[in-house]
Amino acid sequence: MRELLRVRTGARHGGRVDLGAYASSAIPAGPTDKRAGQAAAAGLAGPLADLQERLYAASTAGDRRRLLLVLQGMDTSGKGGTVKHVIGLFNPSGCRITAFKAPTPEEKEHPFLWRVGKAVPRPGEIGIFDRSHYEDVLIARVRALAPPEVLERRYGEINAFEHSLAEEGVTVVKVLLHVGFEEQRERLLRRLDRPDKHWKFDPADIEERRSWQAYQEAYERVLERCSTEAAPWYVVPADRKWYRNWAVSRLLLEHLEELDPRYPPARFDVEACRARLMDG
Repeated sequence: MRELLRVRTGARHGGRVDLGAYASSAIPAGPTDKRAGQAAAAGLAGPLADLQERLYAASTAGDRRRLLLVLQGMDTSGKGGTVKHVIGLFNPSGCRITAFKAPTPEEKEHPFLWRVGKAVPRPGEIGIFDRSHYEDVLIARVRALAPPEVLERRYGEINAFEHSLAEEGVTVVKVLLHVGFEEQRERLLRRLDRPDKHWKFDPADIEERRSWQAYQEAYERVLERCSTEAAPWYVVPADRKWYRNWAVSRLLLEHLEELDPRYPPARFDVEACRARLMDG
């Protein structure tokens, strides 16, 4: 799935990214129906939990590796649902979840990456960004919250930041949950139809839909400028929630398998401790 969903940029791949070429309802590989997809995702729970435990255990012996999952997408694309259904497969004590909102007055006094650096997972942890530093080149671009020259500079700052994370042992997995325009409308309507979902609805979402094309262009620029060897982007079709959950779970599994964390050897005499326990 890593190779299949990864965004390819640069001269070899045409340079430009067209989100219209990515079908939000596609099933590029894997299970082809909801029942099979849910079963396949459930089947990943054991291997994911095992790899997470090994990653955390390795950190107790000085292994500084960790994983950071960055989730971006339009409203209703399923960032919260992904956290619930995918990250829910892990031990919560080894996860660090950060949902980035509008910056506070204190955060505005610092460079835009300041608050992001504070939320990076510690060694052995799996970190999750529900929205991220990319808001500063997405919503800031669409709403003209920063001058064009500032936005251009931020792409380079983001790449340098993510490269430094990789050098420090952070595996960065950036996922764009790609939902379609009509699917978003249906999801917003369902929220209006259900009183128990009204808390998730914001009338401002209707106005944001009017900027849909501008957001698509902003995401295309992000994918073009910030999909690097150190921190590539993956586009996950998100119209089918069950497929979204399986695909993200699979991406995490492949990255953790590549890390292949190992339980550290005992730092004590196992047999001596066994003998002492037997004598007692």
